[in-house]
Amino acid sequence: MTEPDLSRLGPPIDAGPLFAPEHAALMATLRALRPEEWRAEAVPGWTVRELAAHLLGDFYGRLARDRDGHREGPAPAPGETLEAFIHRINQEWVDAHARVSPASLLDALETAGAQVARFFEAADPDAPSLGVSWAGVDPAPMWLDRARDLTEFWTHRQQLRHATGRGTDDAPRVLSVVLDTFFRALPHTLRAVPAPPGTQVRVTVPGPAGGAWTVTAEGDEKGWTLAGPPAGEPVTRVELDAETAWRLCVRGVEPAEARARARTAGDPRLADAVCEIVSIIR
Repeated sequence: MTEPDLSRLGPPIDAGPLFAPEHAALMATLRALRPEEWRAEAVPGWTVRELAAHLLGDFYGRLARDRDGHREGPAPAPGETLEAFIHRINQEWVDAHARVSPASLLDALETAGAQVARFFEAADPDAPSLGVSWAGVDPAPMWLDRARDLTEFWTHRQQLRHATGRGTDDAPRVLSVVLDTFFRALPHTLRAVPAPPGTQVRVTVPGPAGGAWTVTAEGDEKGWTLAGPPAGEPVTRVELDAETAWRLCVRGVEPAEARARARTAGDPRLADAVCEIVSIIR
């Protein structure tokens, strides 16, 4: 079997050291909540308390599967898609925790989240791990899998903040890694978009948490890649502010709205395609 070309994902991301500060920020956010804020809607269908319960399930799932080698638990039903399976088991977990109080959730999250942080800090970044569907790679290297988990934890914390009247925490140390991870979806996003070999598209996010990502068409059936340094001028440029960029990737902003906010130059077909990026399982 041919090994996947992981170089198309770009250079590895070192997210390991960020889990402990991100967990501390989550706990500070939750401990600052007033009793009524736990009942606010955080995402469609889930309250703040229910989203916190979901995070606990993510923590326990990671520890059981990757730290402890535990292979029991729910499995997809016949014909069930990955997306449907994940949404179903997430809802089952949240429903099962309806009797768990915010205070008990805080205690459990404190303990399990700290253990997840220690696990990711020590994980071998090159070891094969869970697939990352939105990047089109399965199995994925651990460096991408754990960076994906960092983006999920960070995004859920922003949803908790927004639900309770707080703005996005745009501290660049974590947000820069979140954005870098999200934009590793570019080759997969553009996979069906034909372009001559060597065609380059550059996406930039200005500001202290921003960066630049240049994706290159390889031609034929090879698709697009983030490997290698930029060469020459891109045929298309897309600039998004940081808030629009991360929200687009998790569909807090729809592609048409992001496209309207973006500053673009070059081929509008490629700019439109870039704004279809999504970096979560939907």
